[in-house]
Amino acid sequence: MSGIFRELAPVHDTSAVPLIVLEPEGHTRGGIVVLHESREFTEQLLELMHSLAADGWTVLAPDLFHRANGTGPERVFGEDLFADFDACSEWLIRHGVFRDCIGVLGFDSAGTAAVLVATNRRLGAVVSVAAPGIDTPLTPQALALTAAVPALQSPWLGLYGADDPLTPPDQVDRLRDAAAGADVATLVVSYPGLHHRPDHPGFDPTALDDAFVLDAQTRIFEWFDSHLR
Repeated sequence: MSGIFRELAPVHDTSAVPLIVLEPEGHTRGGIVVLHESREFTEQLLELMHSLAADGWTVLAPDLFHRANGTGPERVFGEDLFADFDACSEWLIRHGVFRDCIGVLGFDSAGTAAVLVATNRRLGAVVSVAAPGIDTPLTPQALALTAAVPALQSPWLGLYGADDPLTPPDQVDRLRDAAAGADVATLVVSYPGLHHRPDHPGFDPTALDDAFVLDAQTRIFEWFDSHLR
């Protein structure tokens, strides 16, 4: 089992972002920043983070809601997002990770945040799962993803459920077309029958197809394996 502990990463505004850190046994291959919208870790998310650490990655999960004593907005975008991500990057670099070996993994609105980070920072690889805000920005501090992805600076993988009402198939198709115009590798994958992420509250277990979930997890690991070198 990889080690897990809490840390603080200084932010330029004299505050600090709280981190959950999972370290691999032995030498680290690189670092993966896990962005998430929940204030608590689900069992499934922790299991994935442990699996990433077991695969050799140092995993950081920042608390994006640390400002205003955790009573701030439910979604963090704009300068606050970039400041927190930069704090994570600098923490990893101080612990021996090269900048081009830093990846980002985001879920739901934090998956949207991961895309926007990838349009503003040059990273090794980025993965988003069920990222909404495709045609319409989620907040005034965010861009619609179809407008953002042509400016991607980092290889990006987007995973979607074809039956997810938050990300209709026609919007995902437009996102796939927009991402094809980026100067970096992109791949947008849709899975039939998956209404939403299996670790998300309200998920219908009867909609779960183990083969699709396994394929999605495999793609996440392979995307990082291929691009974080």
